[in-house]
Amino acid sequence: MHARLLSAPSRASASTSTPSLPSAGRHPCRASWEPRPPSRSSASPPPRPPLSLCARASMEPAPSEGQSDPPVHGVSDRVVGVLGGGQLGKMLCQAASQMGVKVAILDPLENCPASSVCHKHVVGSFDDGDTVREFAKRCDVLTFEIEHVDAATLEKLEKQGVVCEPKASTIMIIQDKFRQKQYFSKFGIPLPDFVEVDTLSSIEKAGQMFGYPLMVKSKRLAYDGRGNAVAHDKNELSSVVSSLGGFEHGLYVERWTPFAKELSVIVARSRDGCTVCYPVVETIHKDNICHVVEAPAEISEKMKTLATSVAEKAIKSLEGAGVFAVELFLTNDNQVLLNEVAPRPHNSGHQTIEACYTSQYEQHLRAILGLPLGDPSMKAPAAIMYNILGEDEGESGFVLAHQLIKRALNTPGASVHWYAKPEMRKQRKMGHITIVGPSMFIVKAQLDKLLQRDADGVNKARPRAAIIMGSDSDLPIMKDAAAVLEKFNIPFELTIVSAHRTPKRMYDYALSANERGIEVIIAGAGGAAHLPGMVASLTTLPVIGVPIWTKSLQGMDSLLSIVQMPKGIPVATVAIGNAENAGLLAVRMLGSRDPELSERIYEYQQNLEDSVLGKAQRLEELGSGEYLKQYMKP
Repeated sequence: MHARLLSAPSRASASTSTPSLPSAGRHPCRASWEPRPPSRSSASPPPRPPLSLCARASMEPAPSEGQSDPPVHGVSDRVVGVLGGGQLGKMLCQAASQMGVKVAILDPLENCPASSVCHKHVVGSFDDGDTVREFAKRCDVLTFEIEHVDAATLEKLEKQGVVCEPKASTIMIIQDKFRQKQYFSKFGIPLPDFVEVDTLSSIEKAGQMFGYPLMVKSKRLAYDGRGNAVAHDKNELSSVVSSLGGFEHGLYVERWTPFAKELSVIVARSRDGCTVCYPVVETIHKDNICHVVEAPAEISEKMKTLATSVAEKAIKSLEGAGVFAVELFLTNDNQVLLNEVAPRPHNSGHQTIEACYTSQYEQHLRAILGLPLGDPSMKAPAAIMYNILGEDEGESGFVLAHQLIKRALNTPGASVHWYAKPEMRKQRKMGHITIVGPSMFIVKAQLDKLLQRDADGVNKARPRAAIIMGSDSDLPIMKDAAAVLEKFNIPFELTIVSAHRTPKRMYDYALSANERGIEVIIAGAGGAAHLPGMVASLTTLPVIGVPIWTKSLQGMDSLLSIVQMPKGIPVATVAIGNAENAGLLAVRMLGSRDPELSERIYEYQQNLEDSVLGKAQRLEELGSGEYLKQYMKP
């Protein structure tokens, strides 16, 4: 709150009496905010000489010989100073509040998003050197929620002992995207081809070298699509350069990357250099602004490993602690290329608040304060983050956003984050909604419902289960599994995949099933009965084999083939010809992570019980003879 203008006492004065407190006011402290004078209480020891800027900034004065450090009350006594008070700063303050960590923010807007939740708000420019120097005097560690800060001042402050995390050298590299590309290329990080341009002839030469379309980018102050433009041919180069402020603004070009997906990896690095990586996510953009984040990304494990490796290698080359976002391209030929890095919490990590054991914001605080890094793994199987972007200007935009929020509040698994920005503009990030659930299919369906999308759209029809068989002759039995899935409203696909006659199709089908959203496979096994086992050896998904009755051995060969799978390749099975039970087993597997489906399974079992009890009652009432006549076929 703005009225909360109380500062945390420095560690140097923690053992002395509490200083007098300034009176509460209606407005935040200004940039001229002065350090608090030392206590003059008679009960206190004689005042020490004033702390130097170095000591004030680090809050770590060396203890006298034989004297131990003062005890820490809670998680940490250190005050975190954040340059920037936007939505990232707000969520950082919220995480800090939960941990009892005091956060001061420096932002020029009195009513910036973080102002309502921080410990102290200093109104001033975070890219003004004098203001940052004054701000640093009351902070133990400086960090950032925006990289467009005065990095030269930060470098000077570091030389004077101020702790900046990540380091000023990293901010300098990241601020200039061309310099960033040059830096990472020295470490062998895979990147799109790029070159600096400063004249019309140089950009025309780049167009000849890279071809069209050609991506033209500003070196600095480019984000959310700003500072980027595409030239589709040579004739557009001049107008594209003008739209970006001209060559004097600082430009470079990249070869156009025909990517299959845009990915992101949040990497946390501790002060001792240890790193942990969050699961790879897919980012979906709208007008060059991140619109949706799907976690985890629906890509192969091989691609996840490659993306994580590229991201971690890039961050290990930089200096300083904190959370870093690494944006990547997954190309159509399965390459992973680094797009750019943000040295702070990021839009592609919002969903970690609800979906992961440690949010990116708590992780950032842990990292910069020298605390142990937290567990970055997901505690929910799937999550989707939807950015609430301004749909209209002014009040009408607020009305539309409020309507969306009301629907979100009625959506199972959804959490609303509203940034409380005072002004609504089109395409401005006003908040976000995170939906967590037992599968990506379910959270996407919830998002479709929230956005009032067509229920018959593509996402709605995406299968969760697969029924496969070696021949259409197996269909009379396998149709019973399909009937069960239909009964429980589970989308599925049904097709013919022969282990012997179409081995390549079987191989491709099994390898791609997981990333296509399939969660369980029911495989018919007739004759040699190799299909369930071969598919199980190629996928991590659960496979249920259905032994098909055959004339030669009445299905015993199929059953024995399934149950004799070697160790390490499990395949579930049911009685010969009982595809209905296979369908029910698949439903139970899906229901173990789906509360709504689990409830329908319970109702199904209750109906079975009621049916049996009803038959028992009728038999008792009618007697065996009459019962046989009415209910049993002769």
